[in-house]
Amino acid sequence: MITSVSTPEETLQQVTERVWETIPPLWNQMRDNVRAIASESFGISVPEFRVLRHIRRGVRSVCDLALASQTSRPAISQCVDALVEKGLVIRCPSTRDRRRVELALTPSGNEMLDAIFRENHRWMREKLASLSPEEMDRVLQGLRVLASAFGG
Repeated sequence: MITSVSTPEETLQQVTERVWETIPPLWNQMRDNVRAIASESFGISVPEFRVLRHIRRGVRSVCDLALASQTSRPAISQCVDALVEKGLVIRCPSTRDRRRVELALTPSGNEMLDAIFRENHRWMREKLASLSPEEMDRVLQGLRVLASAFGG
């Protein structure tokens, strides 16, 4: 807890330390939960989940996926092949460059990602349900302040 006798520099140091103590562990829990849902409930690996997520965000080629995920092209190609076999991704010839093949999610791929995120949101709501309305308001306010401080 920040005390009123702290100097502005001490308060800044306390807030910085608290952000580091809080946000990375929370993010890791959320990320681990999403990955567990993907693998345990839907039978896809973490790399496959990442590829699906990147494709949904607009990354459309194996080369771009390799760059976005900092993974080798052969590894991404293998992952894409598995996702195509599972009916979650399709390859489409590019309308702009016939040498290029673009990737897209199938309706099943989109539905799977939606279900994974729905389940993760349910899990998050379950975790946050113990907060009082006042605590939830404080959390929302704190998140707005952090987003503003970091330009979000």
